[in-house]
Amino acid sequence: MAADSFPSSGDEYDPEPSRPIGLLDVLSVAAVVVDSGGRIVFWTPQAEELFGYTSQEALGRYAARLFFDPEQLQAVTRLFAEVMETGRSWAGAFPIRHKDGSSRLMEFRNMRLLDDLGDVYALGIAADHNLLQRVETDLALCERLINQSPIGLALLDPDLRYLLVNPALERIDGIAAEDHIGRGLRETLPFPDVDTVESALRQVLTTGTPLLDQYHVGRPPADPGHEHAWSLSFYRLEDPGGRVLGAATSVVDVTERHRVAAEADRARRRLALIADASTRVGTTLEVEQTAHELAEIAAPELADVVAVDILDSALACRRARRPDNGPELFRALALKAAHPTVALRAADPPGDLTAYDGDRFVTLCVHTGRPILVRHVGDQDLPRIARDAEATTLLARAGVHSYLAVPLIAHGEVLGALDLKRTRNPLPFDDDDVVLASELAGRAAVAIDNARWFQSVRNTALTLQRSLLPDHPPRHPGLDLASRYQPAQATSEVGGDWYDVIPLARDRTALVVGDVMGNGIDAAATMGRLRTATCAYADLDLDPGAVLKHLDKITCDLEHYIVTCLYAVYDPRTRRCHIANAGHMPPALARPGRTPALLDLPPGAPLGVGGIPFETTTARLDPGDLLVLYTDGLVETRHHPIDDRLNVLLSFLDAPDRPLEETCDLLLYGLRHPDDHDDVALLVARAL
Repeated sequence: MAADSFPSSGDEYDPEPSRPIGLLDVLSVAAVVVDSGGRIVFWTPQAEELFGYTSQEALGRYAARLFFDPEQLQAVTRLFAEVMETGRSWAGAFPIRHKDGSSRLMEFRNMRLLDDLGDVYALGIAADHNLLQRVETDLALCERLINQSPIGLALLDPDLRYLLVNPALERIDGIAAEDHIGRGLRETLPFPDVDTVESALRQVLTTGTPLLDQYHVGRPPADPGHEHAWSLSFYRLEDPGGRVLGAATSVVDVTERHRVAAEADRARRRLALIADASTRVGTTLEVEQTAHELAEIAAPELADVVAVDILDSALACRRARRPDNGPELFRALALKAAHPTVALRAADPPGDLTAYDGDRFVTLCVHTGRPILVRHVGDQDLPRIARDAEATTLLARAGVHSYLAVPLIAHGEVLGALDLKRTRNPLPFDDDDVVLASELAGRAAVAIDNARWFQSVRNTALTLQRSLLPDHPPRHPGLDLASRYQPAQATSEVGGDWYDVIPLARDRTALVVGDVMGNGIDAAATMGRLRTATCAYADLDLDPGAVLKHLDKITCDLEHYIVTCLYAVYDPRTRRCHIANAGHMPPALARPGRTPALLDLPPGAPLGVGGIPFETTTARLDPGDLLVLYTDGLVETRHHPIDDRLNVLLSFLDAPDRPLEETCDLLLYGLRHPDDHDDVALLVARAL
């Protein structure tokens, strides 16, 4: 080496300490130089280790006689002459005699040397044949394992640039091995969290502690349309002397396991959603509330935008005609979005009635009674989803890319459709979504069907009862009147409560409040019969007790009905009010300047018991006095003593001069509760 090839004193040069760090050191390769006469002239320490002779014992001696048995001398001499004369190198395995007398097979590389004086020498490089063969076998095995391994393997330098990539990793990331070499992680990894991977590798390079089974998900270039999962492990590579060579990475494709786990998780979520729906959908017998509960369940778990639309004919409890190709009239009941979106402006607001032509998907859904699935919505599909051109534009702006309509079917009748759209969720609807949506729609449809028939029966009973109740009472001689009727709020059922104001001869007025125990059409019909009978007996100018006696006989002829009733007749000329009670709540009397109180009346037996007389009590009503007649639904609750509630009633009557309509509202809103399970009839009279 020339002098100028050595580093100068000003250069930063720190030679590595002498330690075994390379393959040659592991193999302990020996070098021996022989002159043209066959004498040993150079002898390395490795030669002493390999052959057993010290340099003093070997230098100057004939190599052939020192290392080889006599029977091998001819062959050795011929090979030596060939190398020295032709200059061709020779390589092969040859047995030698060790100093200890044993024979050992050595791997040789022999070549001719020429110095600057023209003298010729022979250089022999030798290593233990068995050790070399074992190393070669190990290297071949490693190469086979790396190349044939189903696990992706890569070697990276300390700067995390690829040095080696096996075929399995080529298949995993879709990049050829030669295209990896020299490139960094960021240029090849298909993971969105490449920063995390790079940071983990640098940590391994720094600490030497491996990181095992790091889970990562991404979309490789070879299969960008599907999500894949890999398990990554990182190791630091060091030479025998401890010098850091780089890092090794193993990549195991666990996509199938990831998909199975994802499917299992998806199935658990779906089962949880169905279980949730069983408790949250159909909590009331209200059609609109049930539809709203269904929409709340479906968004955002199933869709980004959810609408529940009912056929107007089904909502009216009219049997729908047979499916055809004509338009359908839908009533929008519920609308829910998982996030703010202009798609809401494209949907029908709850309560709106809209006709959809036969070519619309929602119409096709109710005509066929089968789900309509559009996995990937195109421009040609949007007009069949939207109600008009403006809505089509809004759906396109919202990014609607997948659509599903599922019929609401109960007892074989199509009631409407559950309309589902995806905008932000990147996955299209699939067959599993169809099954889940159909299950939710089926459960909700039964609840909606029950609710619509219940509401129909209730509306019929309410219409019947309201038709049987008197119109708002006009002014009667000597009295100012106001009244209210309110159905039960918690059960949404119609009861048998009623009130009546009957004009009598000589400017008298009969005031009636009654309660038929029970609910529904039968109770309302019974109430109508008793009200008619009361009007008939009132015309006979009978005493209030006698009227109740006749009503008692009629009630006894009715099946299993018990009725309470309060019958009063007011005469404005005498200021007298004659009252008889059949098991009813006592009326309240409020007088200006006095504390309101309940009238002390004989309670009497309810109508329908039979054979018990009814007493008539007389009370005076002066101008400004307020008489309040009511049914028990106004004051009775499940959680409060009746005496406490009656005291609350009296407290609301502290101002008898308050307008009667205001008094009625005050009593209803002050005493009624949303959980009340009974209807209320209220009649308020002020003496003039």
